[in-house]
Amino acid sequence: MNPTAFTQARRRHDPQVRGFASDNYAGAHPEVLAALALANGGHQVAYGEDDYTEHLQSIVRSHFGATAEAFPVFNGTGANVVALQAVTDRWGAVICAESAHINVDEGGAPERMGGLKLLTVPTPDGKLTPELIDRQAYGWEDEHRAMPQVVSITQSTELGTLYTPDEIRAICDHAHAHGMKVHLDGSRIANAAASLDVPMRTFTNAVGVDILSLGGTKNGALFGEAVVVINQDAVSHMKHLRKLSMQLASKMRFVSVQLEALLARDLWLRNARHANEMAQRLAEGVRAVHGVEILYPVQANGVFARLPHDVSERLQKRFRFYFWDEAAGDVRWMCAFDTTEDDVDAFLAALKEEMAR
Repeated sequence: MNPTAFTQARRRHDPQVRGFASDNYAGAHPEVLAALALANGGHQVAYGEDDYTEHLQSIVRSHFGATAEAFPVFNGTGANVVALQAVTDRWGAVICAESAHINVDEGGAPERMGGLKLLTVPTPDGKLTPELIDRQAYGWEDEHRAMPQVVSITQSTELGTLYTPDEIRAICDHAHAHGMKVHLDGSRIANAAASLDVPMRTFTNAVGVDILSLGGTKNGALFGEAVVVINQDAVSHMKHLRKLSMQLASKMRFVSVQLEALLARDLWLRNARHANEMAQRLAEGVRAVHGVEILYPVQANGVFARLPHDVSERLQKRFRFYFWDEAAGDVRWMCAFDTTEDDVDAFLAALKEEMAR
């Protein structure tokens, strides 16, 4: 075959095709792409010594307090693994909800790559409480048991629910009283802040969170997240951990400038509010369809529903989405920053058609 046949880049997908499988399916926001172009050209010092990463620190401190420090990484799993390693010893364990992303959707990376033990707790809505934490918060002096050292929560949760600032404060106070630290998985932290209508600091540094994984990709970035250290006394050797975990970008300016584009003004909030609004529109329409049950409060940008299995399979041929619990018939529908009202209405029309068959 002529090798020149592969030299021309061209569009290989239909940009009009939309789905509700994941906010990761969306492309990058145009303002993020524009920021990447601005950061391109010329030479900048590699491995985080560039002007964009330096400027990102002041932006992050404006959101998470004067002690906050951002460590850009490639992806969310990397952010979680690096963050959890930073606040645990080799014999340490992390208490988390059974449904937590670190337990269900990261291929065992926290345990296999991070070398730590996850102590899971079943929850009715994806949220931990001090009482639920106590189911695993014991045995610190028992050498036969991994030592609970961290509580990890997700905001918004994997089930689309939200913690209030007071609920996170109670968790932090409880964890700290036991000598444990608190990690917040914030892959959708923007959606949580938009729904609660509060700054991100209100439920992070202001209530005692020690370290968090800051999401970018689901909020309109091309790639890139960050570990944000809030409590400097809680961690050590973050730079070494990031490199050891293969999360140190050589051309870090291209991660940092995306986070700057999202966080410097209000793009992060605009994107999240829109995604949340589309989820509310979707939920409102779904509630009017007889035979479809919404499973959890719709508080961010996801709708979890139960409907006949055969209907879901037919509907999946028209719009991409995933089963959440295939045996039960539970599905997840996610909205993104670029989901339109027409997208939602077309999906609802297809749902009604398939339910009527």
